[in-house]
Amino acid sequence: MTGTLLLAFAAVAAAGAASLAATAVAMPPTTRERMMRILADFSTSRFRVIRPAEVVHTGVRPPVVRFIQTVGDVISPEFTRQRLAKQLNYAGNPPLWPIDRVVRARMVSLVVLAVVGFLILPIRPILALVAGGAIGIMLPGILIRNLAQKRQSQLQKSLPDVLDALVIGVEAGLGLDAAMAQVAEMLDGPMPSEIRRVLQEMQLGVSRSEALHDLSERSTVLEVKRLCTALVQAGELGISVSGILREHSAEQRVKRRQRAEEQAQKVAVKLLFPVLFCLFPVIFVVVIGPAVLNLLTNF
Repeated sequence: MTGTLLLAFAAVAAAGAASLAATAVAMPPTTRERMMRILADFSTSRFRVIRPAEVVHTGVRPPVVRFIQTVGDVISPEFTRQRLAKQLNYAGNPPLWPIDRVVRARMVSLVVLAVVGFLILPIRPILALVAGGAIGIMLPGILIRNLAQKRQSQLQKSLPDVLDALVIGVEAGLGLDAAMAQVAEMLDGPMPSEIRRVLQEMQLGVSRSEALHDLSERSTVLEVKRLCTALVQAGELGISVSGILREHSAEQRVKRRQRAEEQAQKVAVKLLFPVLFCLFPVIFVVVIGPAVLNLLTNF
């Protein structure tokens, strides 16, 4: 009876801690943090993040949030924050998930999964706490990396359409900046969003070459890096931009068709195991089943 009461008390305490932690993670960033993040995005360092010592926590935050943020800063050293900031850049910098909220999520998931592991495996509590804590501290980074990979894949898929629109705009007589503005206004998706950010950086005083270099650093897609390098070199050497865009557009259409053909060729291999384990047993039952029943009846 005492053991049951202790387990019930532990479950209630874990649920209360999880609710407080979820509230702390869901706390929106303050106005100062949003401004500091905007300034950090347009600083000279591409992946600069605010160090824990630079963040001044105002009294607006509840004490629980300040405590979770402090512990999260301790378990997230500078190189970890740099890596998370880089993955957030690849993921498009989701506005609801700044770096500080990700740091708080690391601490919260560590505690919650450690408690869950202890409740699931009470026979070996030390092993359960360590395993749950290790999974919890890595979970936010894994989710952000997955989000970054999905966005980069969408960026690669939308690149041919964006290049076609740029070619049409430039050949119609628009300059490169005006064509990029038309693409950012008329199209939706990851690549138009990145072009919109390039234009915003240029409006803040950043040169086109630096803005395109930042776009190259924010992407893992090789085609985007090559395009940015070609546009930068064209601007520095005075080469016609329309020819470069037309060449890259034709190349991207060919690559998109090749990727589609590659995916189509993989379908037969992917269907092999479902056919072997799901379809063939049913066929064997239907074809051989009556013969087996007749043999059993005769013998």
